[in-house]
Amino acid sequence: MLDETTILRLRRLLEECKLAPQIPTLVNELLRAGTVVDATLIAAPSSPKNASGERNPEMKQSKKGISLG
Repeated sequence: MLDETTILRLRRLLEECKLAPQIPTLVNELLRAGTVVDATLIAAPSSPKNASGERNPEMKQSKKGISLG
């Protein structure tokens, strides 16, 4: 976590280099170019099988910190 002094130094550096006004524009461009996805892992049953005991083809298993592609 950044402390207050670090954030203030970054802000001053951005202002000195005249980069501060460009940040909102860049953020807007990035948000328009991609898709925002909630990738939070939540507690769920460990089995990928449904109530009838068959494997659910839409369910994928994951581990925290591992991308499924």
